[in-house]
Amino acid sequence: MSIEQEKKVLNGCIVNDSASQKALYNMFAPTMFGICLRYASDYHTAEDILQDGFIKVFRSINKFREEGSLEGWLKRIFVNTAIEYYRKTAKSYRFSPLELAGEKSFEDFSFYSLEHNELLELIQKLPDGYRLVFNLYIIEGYAHDDIAKKLKINIGTSKSQLARAKKYLRKLIKEQRAAEEQALQQAHSLLPGYA
Repeated sequence: MSIEQEKKVLNGCIVNDSASQKALYNMFAPTMFGICLRYASDYHTAEDILQDGFIKVFRSINKFREEGSLEGWLKRIFVNTAIEYYRKTAKSYRFSPLELAGEKSFEDFSFYSLEHNELLELIQKLPDGYRLVFNLYIIEGYAHDDIAKKLKINIGTSKSQLARAKKYLRKLIKEQRAAEEQALQQAHSLLPGYA
């Protein structure tokens, strides 16, 4: 979509034109749903966050100042909507106590060999607190002090949650690879001449 077309859709949304709203939704829903899936623990929760996010978008579209990209503005709304969703649905975040011993860098992950959907499934298996901090720090690029302010936690807790999320993901990847290896060995054992 060209800049002129995007501007036309944006102006239509400002005056509540349903065709423009549908066009904006169709243009950005797949990307925004990907964000929702990363923050949600399941598909249906992601759908709820997506719906809530677009309601917020259409209610505040007139506040978009065109200082950055429309997509960037939308992403911030959807990240904030996901965080608000967890504030409303969870009595408290399940943040674990501070423990940073043995922290390794993110680069030692074996994510490069994972398909996008495999990585998404693993992220969705993270406990809520881990998943929120992981997404905000690794995916969205927030600093720990910004995460702490956004989630109303201390910086040490943010760092701890990230360390624990990485450790948990390493464990999940190791388990997944072990299961795949076992399945492969079982398949090979069924082949004639395999010893």
